[in-house]
Amino acid sequence: MSDVYGTWSSPITGKSVASGVDLRDVQWDSAGETLVWWENRGKLGVLVAQTGRDAPCDLTDMSLNVAGRVGYGGGAFTVGAGQVFFCADGRIYRQALAGGSPQAITPEFGGHASPAVSDDGAWVAFVHSYENVDGLAIVDAEGNQFPQKLAYGADFVMQPVWRPGGSHLACVAWNHPQMPWNGSELRLIELARDSSGAPCAQDIVTVTGDAETAIFQPGFSPDGRYLSYVSDASGWGQIYLYDLESHSHRQITNALAEHGTPAWAQGLRTYGWAGDGASLYYLQNDRGFLTVWRYDLARAQSEQIAGLEQYTELTQIAVSRKSDRIAAIASSSLIPPRIVTLASDFKVSIHRRRGSESLQADQLSPAQAIAWKGDDGDEVHGLYYSPVLRDDMPAGLPPLIVNVHGGPTSQRCAGYYSDVQFFTTRGYAVLQVNHRGSTGYGKAYMDMHRGNWGVYDVTDSIAGVNHLARAGLIDPERTVIMGGSAGGFTVLQSMVDHPGFYKAGVCLYGVSNQFGLLMDTHKFEERYTYWLLGELPEAAELYRRRSPVFHADNIVDPIIVFQGTDDKVVPQDQSDSIVASLRRRGVPHEYHLFEGEGHGWRLPETIETYYNKTERFLLQHVIYA
Repeated sequence: MSDVYGTWSSPITGKSVASGVDLRDVQWDSAGETLVWWENRGKLGVLVAQTGRDAPCDLTDMSLNVAGRVGYGGGAFTVGAGQVFFCADGRIYRQALAGGSPQAITPEFGGHASPAVSDDGAWVAFVHSYENVDGLAIVDAEGNQFPQKLAYGADFVMQPVWRPGGSHLACVAWNHPQMPWNGSELRLIELARDSSGAPCAQDIVTVTGDAETAIFQPGFSPDGRYLSYVSDASGWGQIYLYDLESHSHRQITNALAEHGTPAWAQGLRTYGWAGDGASLYYLQNDRGFLTVWRYDLARAQSEQIAGLEQYTELTQIAVSRKSDRIAAIASSSLIPPRIVTLASDFKVSIHRRRGSESLQADQLSPAQAIAWKGDDGDEVHGLYYSPVLRDDMPAGLPPLIVNVHGGPTSQRCAGYYSDVQFFTTRGYAVLQVNHRGSTGYGKAYMDMHRGNWGVYDVTDSIAGVNHLARAGLIDPERTVIMGGSAGGFTVLQSMVDHPGFYKAGVCLYGVSNQFGLLMDTHKFEERYTYWLLGELPEAAELYRRRSPVFHADNIVDPIIVFQGTDDKVVPQDQSDSIVASLRRRGVPHEYHLFEGEGHGWRLPETIETYYNKTERFLLQHVIYA
C-alpha cells in the first residue's frame, strides 16, 4: 500500500460503482405472498416480482421504462388483487403478476404517478400533471373509459390512498410557495358515483395541516376506522391517528426523533399497517440512524423490532396484509442496499442486492454520528468516516472531503454511499454535513434555513472542518468541498466567500444564479427560493449576494464542474456561466458536460467517468499539489 493518504489502491472503482442497480421501492401484493420491487438499471426502470421461494422474474422488459413522471418522480407502481399498476412512458399500465403483456389503461397524456387501486380492483386513482396543473384523476382498471378529474384546485397533490370499502380517498395537498415539508394539508375526499358509475368527489375536507405544518403519508387502518398520518406539529415528525368515527386525533409516537421524511418524491413511506389492524410498523430516524418499531393499538405502546439491527438505514417499509412480514430497502454504511424481508420469527431474507457485495466490513469505513459547534455556538450534526483502517497506516493526517447534501432540505443518513467508500478506501476522511436547515433533527433545526440559504450550509461546513482539525483527525491544509445541486451551490458559495480555505472543490450541477433558478427550474421548486431567500423584488439584493455567478471572480481555488445537458432542475447555463469566469481568469478547473444526463447520473459510462475524473483531479490539485 502507498504511504500517502489519498493514493491507496482501492477495490472500489468507478466501473464497479456504475455496475450496480438502484433499488427504488418494494411492495407486497394484497394476497401477501408476492413481493414486487422497482429497480433502475442505468436509465431503465424495471419491475421485478418474487412469490415465496420462487426465483425473481422481471415483470417488465426494455420496451417500457417504469418511472413516475411528476416532479422528481417516485410513486411508480402499486400492487393489488394479483395485478400491478405502473407508470411508464407517459401512461399507466396494468399487468397480471402471473404474467402476460401489459395493457395501457390511460392515454399518453401528461405525467402520471402514485397509482392507487381500490379494494375491489375496479378503479385506479392517480396523481396527474399536465401543463403545470396537478391533481387527482381516476380511471377504471380495465382502461375502458377515459380518465376523469377527481380532485383539483391545489398546486400539488401526492400520496393518494383508498379507504377500505371505497367510500373515501385521502391525500396530501399543498400550494405555492410552500414545499410539502414546510406546510401541507391532509385532505379526505368523500366519494359518490356519477351517471356512468365512476367514483367522483362529493365533498373534500381538510382534516389537519396548514401553511406552517407539514403532513406526510396518509394511510387507512384495515378496518377503515383510522386515518393515520405523520405531522410535525409537535416540532418533530410524529405519527397520529384520526378516528373517523369520533373525529379525534391521537399522537402515537413521541420520541425526539423523525418518523417521516421530506416528500421530495411521490410514493415515499415510513410506516405500514399490520394486516389485522392491531398494530402499526414504523421507521424511527435518530440522528441519521434508522430502526424499525411496532406500535400496539390495544396496549398503546411501542417496542423496537429485533432482527434488522445490522441495518442503519431503511426506506420504503411495506407490511404484508396476510403475514405481517416486513419488507424494506435496507443498508448500512458497511452494507450496500438490499431488498430484505423480516418474518414474524425474526428471520431475515435477502431478495435482491444492489451489487456483488464482494467487500468485507473491515474493508469499508463505518459512519459515526458527530456534532460540533457552529460559529455562533449552536449545535451542528453530521456523519464522519475515517479512512479505512489498515495495519500499515501511514504517518501524518489524512485529507478530508466535506460532502454537502442536496435539497438543501435533506439529510445524509447512515446508509451506504458509494461516493463515501470510494474515497475512504483511498485514504481520505469524509464528513457528511447535515448543516442547520437539514431534516432529521426536528422542525426548528430545519427552519434555520428560512432566509439563510448560503449561510449555515457554508459556515457549518467550515466549522466541521475546524472541529475535526482540532481533534487531530484530518489535515486542514488538504480539504475538499463536494456537493451536487443545492450542495453544488454550497461548494460555489463557499469558494466565493472563503477563498483559500478549501484546497479544491467538486461541483455537480450546482446553482450559480438564484434569479435564473427562480425563472427556469421545474414547477415543484419554482417558489422554493421564496422560503430559502425571500420574495422578489424585495429580496433582490440578497439573491444577488447568494448568486455565485455575480462574485465568481472570488473563486481562485481549483474546481471541477460536472453538468448534464438535459437537467431541468438546474439548467446547463448555471454551470456554463461559472466555467466562463474560471476560463477567462485562468483558474485551474475542469468542466465535464454529459450529453443526455439530467439532474443526477443514470448511465454507467457517466458514473464511471465522473469518479475517474474526480479522482485524477484531486490527485493533481490536493494530494500532489
